Amino acid sequence: MMPLAADALLVQEVAPRDGFQIEPAWVPTEEKIRVIDACSRAGFSRIEVSSFVSPKAIPMLRDAEEVFARIARRPGTVYVALVPNLRGAERALAARADELNMVMSASETHNLANMRMTREASLAGFAAIMEAVAGAPVLVNASVATAFGCPFEGEQQADHVLEIASRYLALGVSGITLADTTGMANPRQVAALVRRTLELVPAERLTLHFHNTRGMGLANVLAAYDAGARRFDAALGGLGGCPFAPGATGNICSEDLVNMCAEMGIPTGLDLRALIAESRRLAAVLGHDLPGQVAKAGLNRDLHPKPDFVTQ
Repeated sequence: MMPLAADALLVQEVAPRDGFQIEPAWVPTEEKIRVIDACSRAGFSRIEVSSFVSPKAIPMLRDAEEVFARIARRPGTVYVALVPNLRGAERALAARADELNMVMSASETHNLANMRMTREASLAGFAAIMEAVAGAPVLVNASVATAFGCPFEGEQQADHVLEIASRYLALGVSGITLADTTGMANPRQVAALVRRTLELVPAERLTLHFHNTRGMGLANVLAAYDAGARRFDAALGGLGGCPFAPGATGNICSEDLVNMCAEMGIPTGLDLRALIAESRRLAAVLGHDLPGQVAKAGLNRDLHPKPDFVTQ
């Protein structure tokens, strides 16, 4: 895989985990594998495959081991697993995940709702995970959920979010994600927090995770990019949403993001037409409309024939 230019925007595809987890009808294992393999072929260098969480908590992802075992791994692509605890990390290691993603909320209330524990308990669990994976050939990323706002507590102070990021780094994690779990971020807020976070961690180790709940997802991407961020989560078709965030609709849409980058001359290394085709196919498989726009409207360069009555 060719390295991307310094001004490139790196997209991590999260539909197989974050997208499918709240689908109302069971997504067959074969379909999950097919989507992941299609994403690998389209050029994604990072794909969040599944979560090693209790099947009682998220039944949709109870086939995580089988999915990891059967995907066609592409050299140079990092296949990521979300892990909620030590047991989940052990399962992910056994499944040969390339990276583990741990999640804790900036908001205590949201962490209690999402993880069923306090933030201090979550951090203690993260320390146990880091001890367990010491020496293993695996990366570990830690996410700050509700970093830009919580539906229960409101705005989260930047100093508080940065303190959490610092505690993650002290544990020895290889990357940090700032997550707008409920779509409450705005571009000025994003730019300010990204600039401060980049004083703690380099751009290649910082990921931004935006939802489009209030229509500001791509605007927030541009604000973060202009502030120096280069890695972003996105989901095919704009699938997803946190099960424990009232009204939180899907992630920013992968093909919409890649299309915006293509129009602006920002390289991503991704096959946009392949993403559009996969998004359209996925909508048919899931049996409902997807929030993404480019798959509906087509590309700007896909011109249409003029009307018959126009003669010049």
